[in-house]
Amino acid sequence: MKDDVEFIDEMENKVDSGAEIRLLEAERLLNTTNVQILAETANRIARKFSEDLIDVEMLLNAKSGSCPEDCSFCAQSSFYESKITKYPLLSKKIMVERAQKAKDSGANSFCLVCAYRSPPESDFNYICDIIEYIKKYLEIDVNVSLGFMTKERARHLKMIGVKRYNHNLETSESYFSQICRTHDFSDRVNTARIVKEAGLELCCGGIIGMGETTKQRLELAYSIRDLSPNEVPINILIPKSGTPFENLHGVSPIDAIKTIAVWRFLMPTPIIKIAAGREVYFRDDDNLALKAGANGIIIGGYLTTNGNDPSRDIQMIHDIGINPA
Repeated sequence: MKDDVEFIDEMENKVDSGAEIRLLEAERLLNTTNVQILAETANRIARKFSEDLIDVEMLLNAKSGSCPEDCSFCAQSSFYESKITKYPLLSKKIMVERAQKAKDSGANSFCLVCAYRSPPESDFNYICDIIEYIKKYLEIDVNVSLGFMTKERARHLKMIGVKRYNHNLETSESYFSQICRTHDFSDRVNTARIVKEAGLELCCGGIIGMGETTKQRLELAYSIRDLSPNEVPINILIPKSGTPFENLHGVSPIDAIKTIAVWRFLMPTPIIKIAAGREVYFRDDDNLALKAGANGIIIGGYLTTNGNDPSRDIQMIHDIGINPA
């Protein structure tokens, strides 16, 4: 049997040839103790496909809380007594100001996120009007995450200039019932497929550290890969008070690095974006994720969690010799 270094090199050659990594091969990659070589190789794969560019995105939680879904990780669920600030859909003025802030901070895209199962028609139309205004007056890509989609709505979002739609699978199909009971894994897959069929770019990832096994993390990665996403955010659980997962402990930084790296072997072409949990788990070493196969970050904070100052993250990108897209 080849040693780990030889095996990692063989897997890199396999990726370069256009062949897919099989599950047993992915498991061996994930179980390697040679994390540095794994990370360096994943980084090399990322640079081959994305050059030296990092996708930089800023989010806006445009409607906070009161979500009717019971996702066990989420502080915005109406099922739990979480200590977050809840508010209805923000005004046009605030959304446009935040889009301008995203652009001024160095982001190449701005994502409007709302805590819905699916937005009411009046809210959907209001959001679309704001997107059209941003697209007309600000030079920044607009992405959205609005819950479950119909074909008609997805086509309308494409028509008004939305670039990418975010709809994460969250976890593997075999573990999904442990994190949510108000909808099924297949519901999430269905919206992801609708988005792709409408011609929108698909942003589809998940969360690690929710009690799943390492094999289930791979199962999630393969399910995501089968959807041919353009972007894959990897979130690390930040346990929120009041949720069923408040006492979980996420993953170690090493496990996070290995997950990012192996997902890059499985998905060499999409943007792999290290998202929520980056600042919590990596602290001042969060540049390691961008040296382990990731080629995207979110700046300025998340939905219910603050992030680094955007200027700090933009400087970090420059310091490691790469550039914002």
